Amino acid sequence: MIQAASGLGATITCERVGLTYSGKTGTPVQALQDVTVRIARGKVTAIIGPSGCGKSTLLLIVRGLLRPSAGRVQFLDEAGRPTAVPRMATVWQSFNLFPWRTVIDNVAFGLELKGINRDERRDKATHALTRVDLSGFERKYPRQLSGGMRQRVGLARALVMEPEVLLLDEPFGALDAQTRLVLQEQLASVVERAGTTAILVTHSIEEAILLADTVVVMTARPGRIAAEIAIELPRPRSLATTHLSGYRAAFDQIYNLLRDEVVKAMVAEAGTV
Repeated sequence: MIQAASGLGATITCERVGLTYSGKTGTPVQALQDVTVRIARGKVTAIIGPSGCGKSTLLLIVRGLLRPSAGRVQFLDEAGRPTAVPRMATVWQSFNLFPWRTVIDNVAFGLELKGINRDERRDKATHALTRVDLSGFERKYPRQLSGGMRQRVGLARALVMEPEVLLLDEPFGALDAQTRLVLQEQLASVVERAGTTAILVTHSIEEAILLADTVVVMTARPGRIAAEIAIELPRPRSLATTHLSGYRAAFDQIYNLLRDEVVKAMVAEAGTV
């Protein structure tokens, strides 16, 4: 269950979280098993693992959109005491923009729902667009933007809500490789300046290292924690970071952990065909 208490806080703990659901044939499927991990306040934690290991499922549980079958999620204040569920915002892989609304109105939509007056929400939305380098595009419509620009609108829409926790579910998965590289650098800069707690779900080792302070590697289904790896590379990070010896060491460590788990997932998938 999600446990909330009074106060503010953005440290997140998952304690022996599990999720089992009924498959298409009615057979129980165990997606997550005994997941215990601590998401540090003000840091970026990347979750990486083979397809189907439960990365996005864990994100949905933290967000409160799924109830775990076992275990609990807690939010803690600076003193380590249970506190209320913090303000959270999510950036999904799909852009989910309203095609009939301009860029600035898409970004301001959450503020509109909260009843923020028009002038204030436009000021906040304009500032959020500046943070993602989209000044001058306020009156454009989503159809007039590239895929990378639309995803930056989605990021601005999340940032404008001033979240204590930012959840990123494979935010660049639908983009081409070149655009993805540029946006990884931009997102690294935005997250560093924001200083918020962030959880990034990704399939990309490079993306995890460029953005995260800690990389959590998950096993093949049922998803468990295989390792937590501290990324101690200097910030700000960019494509140039990939040429550092520390980057190569981190990449090899994560890849070696992932390789066997990916093979297990492939074998399991082949067995169901």
